[in-house]
Amino acid sequence: MTAMDDRGESASIPEADRVRRELRDALEAAGVRLPSLGLDPLSCTGPTPRPLVDLGRCDLATARELTEVLRARARG
Repeated sequence: MTAMDDRGESASIPEADRVRRELRDALEAAGVRLPSLGLDPLSCTGPTPRPLVDLGRCDLATARELTEVLRARARG
């Protein structure tokens, strides 16, 4: 199945899962692990699925790590 995302690009569920894995790998390479990172199941259903990556939930330590990584990246 193929869906259109908010930018009008075609996105299949397998493609969305590939993007999710790439995001997971990039976050882990930066020292951040989001344990609930996955595809939102409701967005993958229906006649025209629009798969969304669900960043999930994380504890405060992980949120702090992610904040530091983003701030470091913003500083360049």
